[in-house]
Amino acid sequence: MEYSHIVRQLVISAVPILIAIILHEVAHGYVAYKLGDPTAKIAGRLTLNPISHVDPFGTILMPLLLFVFTDGRFVFGFAKPVPINPYNFRNPKRDMALSSLGGPGTNLVLAAVSALVLRHVLVPAAVVLPEAYEATVMEPLAMMVKSSIIVNVVLAVFNMMPIPPLDGGRVLMGLLPDRQAALLGRVEPYGFLIVILLVATGAANYVIMPFIAIILHLITML
Repeated sequence: MEYSHIVRQLVISAVPILIAIILHEVAHGYVAYKLGDPTAKIAGRLTLNPISHVDPFGTILMPLLLFVFTDGRFVFGFAKPVPINPYNFRNPKRDMALSSLGGPGTNLVLAAVSALVLRHVLVPAAVVLPEAYEATVMEPLAMMVKSSIIVNVVLAVFNMMPIPPLDGGRVLMGLLPDRQAALLGRVEPYGFLIVILLVATGAANYVIMPFIAIILHLITML
């Protein structure tokens, strides 16, 4: 991939990635707050201010490295985790699972909204606006919205892998009987190492790519 193309793609993808990651974490905290846990609100994390959420490695360095080394085919990142205290929930097991669903659910909504904007706003606008706007305004906007669709779907699907501390692992722990949930919980200290190995070996592609393809197909039909 040429250097100029990399820079262009990074500029176009930076905003969708930042929005996707930040809203993902805010959604966790907001759902937890509605379920009785004010920890994220007290910590000032129910805000859209990027400074409160950006993690130097997870939000900036890792997405950048993945973008460069995969030629833009795979981008993943994370913000500083929103603090949640399950002891504040009325039903800790159930409510922890629900708050975990908040992040991926928000990403799927963002992907769907982006697809609707692309199909029903930007494409019709490109037809009626003067041709001079196409290359300078409409094309970059369309590329940014397309990036938003892909980034949000990838973030949602990746996070729903059933490996704690990923959201899918926490949801699965909420669904399993107590004994099995406790056994799965023992994986959590090694969860990120497992995820890194899956990504590094390419095994993650075989796990998540079919789901990404299906969801992208459904969303682009909106």
